[in-house]
Amino acid sequence: MATALVIENDPTDDVRRLGDWLVEGGLELRVLRPHAGDELPADLDGYVALVVLGGEQQPYPLPDGSPGAPWFPKLEGLLRKAVRHRVPTLGICLGAQLLATSHAGLVERSPSGPEVGPTVVGKRDAADSDLLFRYVPLIPDVFQWHVDEITELPHGATLLAASTRYPHQAFRLGDRAWGLQFHIEPDTAMIADWATDSALLDELGYDPELVVAACDRVMADIEEVWQPFAIRFAALALGELGDDSFRRDLPLLGH
Repeated sequence: MATALVIENDPTDDVRRLGDWLVEGGLELRVLRPHAGDELPADLDGYVALVVLGGEQQPYPLPDGSPGAPWFPKLEGLLRKAVRHRVPTLGICLGAQLLATSHAGLVERSPSGPEVGPTVVGKRDAADSDLLFRYVPLIPDVFQWHVDEITELPHGATLLAASTRYPHQAFRLGDRAWGLQFHIEPDTAMIADWATDSALLDELGYDPELVVAACDRVMADIEEVWQPFAIRFAALALGELGDDSFRRDLPLLGH
């Protein structure tokens, strides 16, 4: 089996539905949990893809100059190697921010404030020629749950999706690495865990039950868009998706 390396940065954000979709696409997953003591590898030998998940940590240095998590320097090194060696890579929320910071992009506490709950983003023109985003609808549903923002993309990055308050919602670096500021992986149970005793929701004055219910209502819409996106990513990792040819049997609308 072709194996994708999945980095779980936080126990509250596992690979969940995204993992199911990647396995459906033909990948085997090896999940490493550095927050629980797992050592990250020095390189990506033996892996056909890299997936970096979200978490509550900040991707920029703490006030004392230390990294947001002890393993972040090594993880950023893996992200640089992935882009350099064209290993298909997908960063989700914090993972996208680390993809940016590892390539001299800038992430800061968002001046626009937190973004939480179901929302939509808008594709940019460059998405029409992107291997993964070309089939994503013009205004896809997504989940948001972040307080930090990618304020400057890395040099040479291609912006693929934006929103009014947060202009850098999705980007590609090189031709095989994608960063998504938003979430696509949660199920309702994960969202409910995030909402329980959430200081962020308290800060915003949001009712946790209403947030969970709103997210639950768009679960099917999220799957319809992002399940085929994940399967196309798996096809790319398996060498079945290229610039001029792609599997004609790949689902376009979640079938």
